[in-house]
Amino acid sequence: MPIKKIELDNFTVFNNITIPFCNGVNILIGENGLGKTHIMKMVYAACQSSKHDVSFPQKTVMVFRPDNSSIGRLVNRSKNDNNTARVTVISDTSKIGMTFTNKTKKWDAKLIGEQNWEKQMSDLTSVFIPAKEILSNAWNLESAVKMGNVEFDDTYLDIIAAAKIDISRGVDSAGKRKYLNLLQKINAGKVTVSDERFYLKPGNQAKLEFNLVAEGIRKIALLWQLIKNGTLENGSVLLWDEPEANINPKYIPIVAELLLKLQEEGVQIFISTHDYFLAKYIEVKRKEQNAVQYCSFYYEDMKKRTVSCEISRRFDLLEHNAIMDTFRQLYMDEIGVALE
Repeated sequence: MPIKKIELDNFTVFNNITIPFCNGVNILIGENGLGKTHIMKMVYAACQSSKHDVSFPQKTVMVFRPDNSSIGRLVNRSKNDNNTARVTVISDTSKIGMTFTNKTKKWDAKLIGEQNWEKQMSDLTSVFIPAKEILSNAWNLESAVKMGNVEFDDTYLDIIAAAKIDISRGVDSAGKRKYLNLLQKINAGKVTVSDERFYLKPGNQAKLEFNLVAEGIRKIALLWQLIKNGTLENGSVLLWDEPEANINPKYIPIVAELLLKLQEEGVQIFISTHDYFLAKYIEVKRKEQNAVQYCSFYYEDMKKRTVSCEISRRFDLLEHNAIMDTFRQLYMDEIGVALE
């Protein structure tokens, strides 16, 4: 049940855009502020609303957290006469959509296709890994948010809940073991949960509090946990915002290889990245059977701030490529310094 397409009209930074997705690894690149994370949050909200007790508009509000929990604040605020936003997410079997205006209160959007979406997508599992590691702050976070003491969007609360799933029972399958063994070499240990607190247990040594472990290792440990507890399996959707953040560059090839292996096992993947090495290593390590697509966001009209998206199966064939533009500029600057 892969997500095939998203259509946005007058939503946040987008005027009107349609983005097709592949069944495998979708890599979103582009400068800051062009809506990469917004795209992934909308896909995630749609995936989560496949549950009968989750509303698409309400989940959208909870992952974006606009002021006063008002979905109307997600309408594009550019100076135009259109104050109505439309969002449609399409899978290979159904679609779900909503419309709302800048006057819409709370999450009172008009829904389209909700019943069929829930019926067709009821078995879908999805997980969103935010750019900032959160497990080290997991203790009592949900209660603190409910009390209004702190404010985190639902992607943080949901990833904590997913990581807490009981992993104590059952034997790992051969498929899981090949991932876990790879990740455990990076982590040098296994993840454990005790009294809502996360720990890393290196071999026979005493367990370490997550906040005493390097953030890059904590992010890899989270991925280990999600594979271990069965969250990432055939038919699931993984959305990962800036996987490369705080990870030692020498581990980037392993992350790229792992993402491709998960895709081979039937996991649809969305990542946003600014990292040349991750984007390029995915291309270098991909095999013929891997489905990979690059989605490059750019301003088609800078004056009007019109965001467009270029799609390519090859990183090096993108005409709009902010990552490569930066590396070319670095090369030119190095030449300039050498010639001084």
